[in-house]
Amino acid sequence: MSTLSPSTASSTATDPLLLIDVDHVRFYVGNAKQAAFFYASAFGFQVEQIADLTTGSRDRAMYLLTQGNIRIILESSLTKDGAAAKESAQYGDGVKDLALTVFDAEKAWKQAIKNGGESAYEPTTYSDDTGSVTFAGLKTYGRAQHSFVSRTGAYALPSLKNGGLFMPGFRMVKDYPLNDYNHKNPCGLKYVDHAVGNVELGKMNTWVKWYEEVLGFAMFKHFDDKDIGTEYSSLMSKVMASGNHLIKMPINEPAAGKKKSQIQEYLDWHDNTAGVQHLALRTDDELTSITELRRRGVDFLTIPETYYETVWKRVNAMLTQHGHTVVKEDHTRVKDLGILVDADDEGYLLQLFTKPLQDRPTLFFEIICRRGSQSFGKGNFKALFESLEVEQDRRGNL
Repeated sequence: MSTLSPSTASSTATDPLLLIDVDHVRFYVGNAKQAAFFYASAFGFQVEQIADLTTGSRDRAMYLLTQGNIRIILESSLTKDGAAAKESAQYGDGVKDLALTVFDAEKAWKQAIKNGGESAYEPTTYSDDTGSVTFAGLKTYGRAQHSFVSRTGAYALPSLKNGGLFMPGFRMVKDYPLNDYNHKNPCGLKYVDHAVGNVELGKMNTWVKWYEEVLGFAMFKHFDDKDIGTEYSSLMSKVMASGNHLIKMPINEPAAGKKKSQIQEYLDWHDNTAGVQHLALRTDDELTSITELRRRGVDFLTIPETYYETVWKRVNAMLTQHGHTVVKEDHTRVKDLGILVDADDEGYLLQLFTKPLQDRPTLFFEIICRRGSQSFGKGNFKALFESLEVEQDRRGNL
């Protein structure tokens, strides 16, 4: 039996905002049971744990999905007045919370509030005789929030990574039909590489400053409309990173163009509210992951064939210039799978973007493999935007 009590956790860390890991990403969805089946079937996630009516949860259902070090909580309301129900109706299914593991959630929350942050909810500890989990929430752009999470005993992070329970009130899911299949047919996704936020026109620098002042992040990369755009649409982006570079948060805003940018389309269909546009999921083998995901029916953006007429010369010249070996992946397979390739002074990367994961053109995934490069595919922006514009035009939103 779990109990609810004020947080009393203590910390051995001198910096209360020192981040240990991405604890989990919480999605608000209309139907968690059906969403769990989709992400298990399409992306190979294990449906590992559940909290619902069978475990005593009377107001919401939550499913824990895992793959590598990725943990996704799918939450839906069991009543019409639940937060997930209201937000799913207002914004559609999407990311509500990028939760961060810290040594002491209450101390991290207090420091963030002291730094100018606004509370989403106060520190609360869920405990039983085996351990505890403390959550404390901080509002960020639009609908999004960050939860600080600290764990003890049976719920400590190492235990969770080894299959332990997420928190009191969850139970293990036994004999989920797709789990064995996914184990035998892995998609190879390892962890969250970065999470991208779309904010309103003129608000990017406001949130850059917020991440600097409230969470102690620093600027990692900066792209303007000359970097990210075509004849018709463009955007501005600044990438914020935690001090240990564990967490990277690109922040996008629209930029002027002849037609509507993908950022403005997102905002239009997200109740003119900022939010998480996409999650980038890391793999160690892009070709194998994309092959398996395509086999499962994942719908990716279509990259124009003309892209491959120049990409190898551009990428390999950059790698050679900086003393790196050229792209080792089979060029023909890269083209056949429609994968994007880019390079910088540190190495190269491979990436591909899904189409929206729900009917509204909002949240999508990026599948990324890094071979040294720590950038975000600047050389691919034009080809990516051209592909996005084709999809926007099909939706009548360009």
